Amino acid sequence: MTKKKLCSDLLSTLAGKTLATAESCTGGGIGQALTAIPGSSKVYKGGIICYVNQIKRDLLHVPASLLETEGAVSASVAEAMAWGAREALGADVAISVTGLAGPDGDEFGRPVGTVFVGCADGSGAVVQEHHFCGTRSQVREKAIQAALALALARSGG
Repeated sequence: MTKKKLCSDLLSTLAGKTLATAESCTGGGIGQALTAIPGSSKVYKGGIICYVNQIKRDLLHVPASLLETEGAVSASVAEAMAWGAREALGADVAISVTGLAGPDGDEFGRPVGTVFVGCADGSGAVVQEHHFCGTRSQVREKAIQAALALALARSGG
C-alpha cells in the first residue's frame, strides 16, 4: 500500500478521533505525509520531533532511567513516546517511531535499520520491532510506512 493510501485510510478510519505523532529517526516524515492529505486537520493534531533524548525526556516524559538502561532505540522507549505524545497533545491515538537510520548503530549493539514503531490509544499500546535494509532515506521511508500501517491496523482499518 502506498504511503498516501495509508494516510488516507488511517485518517478516514480515525474520523471523529484525534491523532498525534512522536518521531525520532523519521524527523517529522509521518506528520508531513499526513498533512499532505486534504482535510487531515480534522484528525491530525500535530507531532513532536524528539530527535534527542532531552526532548524525549522533557516533552514526552520518557523516563531518563529507561533511556540510560535500554537506549533510545528500544520497544520500551517507543511505547513511552506514544503515551507521551498522546498525553502532551491530548489525542485519542498516538504513533511513535524511534530507530537507527544510519550511518552507525548504537552503543547497545543495535545495527542500522533497527526501528521500533508504537501506537497508543484508549485500550493500550502496541510496539513492533523492524529491521530494515537500505540507505538512510530508505530506512526512514520504510519506518514511516510501518508506523502508519501499525496505526491503521490498530484502529481497525
